[in-house]
Amino acid sequence: MLLFYVRHGDPIYSPDSLTEQGQLQAEALVERMKLCAPEKIFASSSNRAILTAKPTAEYFGQEIEILDWCNENHAWRQLTVPMDDGRRTWAFAHKPTIELFASDEIRKLDKEWYTHKAFKDTTFIEGITRIVKETDAFMKDLGFIHKDNGYFAESPKYKRVALFAHQGFGLAFLSCLLDVPYPMLSTRFDMGHSGMTVIEFADEGYSIPKVLQLSNDSHIFSSENLKTRYQNRVEF
Repeated sequence: MLLFYVRHGDPIYSPDSLTEQGQLQAEALVERMKLCAPEKIFASSSNRAILTAKPTAEYFGQEIEILDWCNENHAWRQLTVPMDDGRRTWAFAHKPTIELFASDEIRKLDKEWYTHKAFKDTTFIEGITRIVKETDAFMKDLGFIHKDNGYFAESPKYKRVALFAHQGFGLAFLSCLLDVPYPMLSTRFDMGHSGMTVIEFADEGYSIPKVLQLSNDSHIFSSENLKTRYQNRVEF
């Protein structure tokens, strides 16, 4: 099975929607998805994720199945930290936390990194435990049983599925899905707007999932109005 994980297009966070550029990205995704041909389309309950999935779903004549557990608001409440000015930011975007995430102390704790004393007043453990549980249930429903850091193909339902969701949630989701400690994955990898990550699971027996592409944005080159702009900060 191939799982296509797509981050939403360029967003308007309040009210929850897409910018004009984000809508163009969502429309450009259709050309890419024609080749991917997902048999099932899922989306976070966030409007920006649904709007990103909508052109693809309409092209294939599919209903979007909404997954509220993928909504970024839940991850935001559990995987963010306070800044000096009182606002909050993602743990992977907070310099002191990034430095701690990269430390040998945290690396030695591996997937139990959240037990470190520095995180005793955070909700990291609740956030990661929740996403692990929901990810395992999601994969089980698709016919894959999580076992020994890999997956056993029990009764796969589909050859190809797509999930449209978020960056902050997505990095935690990939961490749980791939059994890679969150501090390591979230500080070293990222997702651009409408970027598509492709993960392969063997359809028989036991396998370790493999990332074939990470945040691929080749679809934007079908539109003369779009360029690669990572977080609207770096253009390349």
